[in-house]
Amino acid sequence: MKKVFLSFAFAALVAGGAVAQEKPKATAPQEQAKNGPVLAFEETEFNFGDITQGDVVEHTFNFKNTGTQPLVIERVDVSCGCTTPAWSKEPVMPGKTGFVTAKFNSAGKLGKQKKAITVHSNAADGAKYVYIVTDIKSKTTASATQK
Repeated sequence: MKKVFLSFAFAALVAGGAVAQEKPKATAPQEQAKNGPVLAFEETEFNFGDITQGDVVEHTFNFKNTGTQPLVIERVDVSCGCTTPAWSKEPVMPGKTGFVTAKFNSAGKLGKQKKAITVHSNAADGAKYVYIVTDIKSKTTASATQK
């Protein structure tokens, strides 16, 4: 009888310990976003249309911090050396706006292009992506269509 009682006591301790080890539930991403910085872009893609090979074009993506804490852009990554980014370096306060600019150099490129710009910040939902799109025509083709 003593062994049965000890077995039950041991099982209860093990089960109680397993329940106590349960991780606290993570806050839902939506709830975290409400309580922290939120990066909300006005647009996520910009199309330059047709450009001529060698043209350098630039577009600014504006965003708003719709969260409750300052937003800090940590870094901006581009998919190739043909794109140069610039961005708001100071923290963007809740309700305020900032920018990410992409300058694209079409030298050595031809045809349809879609370049990703990855924006890393302290927002709870992680990295955001914006895209520039264009169709690059050769200089000879562009000259022929202008005649």
